Amino acid sequence: MKTGDIFTLTHIVTDNETAEILGSGGLPVYSTPSMICLMELVSYKLAEREGHQTVGTKVNISHLRACKPGTELVATAEVLEYEGRRIEFAVKVEAKNGVIGEGWHQRYVIDPARFMAKLDS
Repeated sequence: MKTGDIFTLTHIVTDNETAEILGSGGLPVYSTPSMICLMELVSYKLAEREGHQTVGTKVNISHLRACKPGTELVATAEVLEYEGRRIEFAVKVEAKNGVIGEGWHQRYVIDPARFMAKLDS
């Protein structure tokens, strides 16, 4: 994996991803937690494509535009920096009418068995 590597996913917003359903607001619009999850997913998939298992550690995003269920989204992650086990991504979610959200996400490469074993200690 190197700086500049990019991965994209297409996603259709569902009724279960609204702020109203998740409790993060009162309207039937795409929720910020759902958008963050999509940003993490596209970043995770980029690292996984390169053979890495990762966990998310930080997010810094802006939710810029509302959209409703049925909206088609394109999520993009781009590697900004890969140093040691730390990977930093630029993340963006777009719809036909513009950018829904964008920001930065950090993940760490882990050994899954070792990571889970630490939880049992």
